[in-house]
This record gives sequence, structure tokens and C-alpha cells, in this order.
Amino acid sequence: MKKFVTILLVLSLVGWWQSQPARIDLPPGAKAPNEPRQTSLKNADSFTLKGYQVSPLASFDLEAKVLAKKRYRADRGAELAPYDLALGWGVMSDQSVVDALSIRQTNRWYIFRTSDQSFPHPMNLISRSSSNMHMVPSSMFIERKLSEIRVGSIVKLSGKLVSISHSDGFRWQSSLTRNDQGDGACELFYVESLSVTQE
Repeated sequence: MKKFVTILLVLSLVGWWQSQPARIDLPPGAKAPNEPRQTSLKNADSFTLKGYQVSPLASFDLEAKVLAKKRYRADRGAELAPYDLALGWGVMSDQSVVDALSIRQTNRWYIFRTSDQSFPHPMNLISRSSSNMHMVPSSMFIERKLSEIRVGSIVKLSGKLVSISHSDGFRWQSSLTRNDQGDGACELFYVESLSVTQE
């Protein structure tokens, strides 16, 4: 019995390890130096997605380094945004800066820390140069591409920042600035195109 339990444990660990997104390390230097580009959309037509009403708020595109990636399955937003990507541009697209930080995602949040509170850049610059984004794929093809993204790579994405509502009262709204923090600071990103530019 003990041997059987040990085998099950080993198989579980192997499965967990294989399910983790492969990480890659690019050479030092900012690989995505530009800030995201955002243009307000006024009176844009809403549309229906999986029974939800989606209202475009702004066109949005960026090139950024993938700092972390998390798959969600159980929360209300999982059917719309199965993946969150923590993305960095400017100083946060520099591998040497990323290596100085401990980065993780939990409960639809992105957290960065250092072991000794000695940050490679001012915290407000790090915060303004990165964000956790809820990825709403526009198609099964985009969802598959999201599933294949490797942490550490440079990706280019374009689409729209949106608000999403349901007749039962559910509402989920994107942030429209990179300067906010805390609850509501994440972008709700309807992704229409996605490509990996460096890995």
C-alpha cells in the first residue's frame, strides 16, 4: 500500500511539473521599451460573448515581457478569461530587473517582492511598467495561443479593453490607466491578435 501511495505521489508531481509553463531567460536589456498604446472608443457597439454583454472601452495594443502566467478554472471570470498574464514593458522587460524580483499571481492579482526590500528601480516605476491583465480570448485560436505562451518571452497583443456584464448583475470592468493599484487595477483585455516576437 505504501509503495502504491508513493507511486501516485510521484506521478502527481510529474504531472504538476509538466503542467507548469516553461520559463525562458532572455539576455539583459529592455526588450519591450514602449508603453502600451490606448485609444478611447466612444459609442462603440457592444456584443455578446458566452451570454455576457461586452462593451469596448478602448483599443489597446502592447509589446511586453511575460512575467507570470496563471490559468483560472473555478472563479466566475474563468469562462471568459481563463488566463491572466502579468506583463512588463520598459524597465520590466529587462531580464536583469526581473531576476531581482520575486513575482507571483494569486486570486487575479500580481505581486512583486524582493527578499531584502531593495528594489532595482523605484516601486512606482516598477508598478507603472507592469500590470496583471485578464485575457479574454476572441476565438479558440487565441485561447490556444495563450495556453502556449512561455513565461519570459516577449509577446505582442492587440484588441480592446472592455467592461463585461450579465443580466444576473455580474459586472467586470477594465482599468483604463497604468497608474492605479489594488482592486480594479487590472486590465480586462479582449484579445484579437497575439504573436510571440522573442523567446
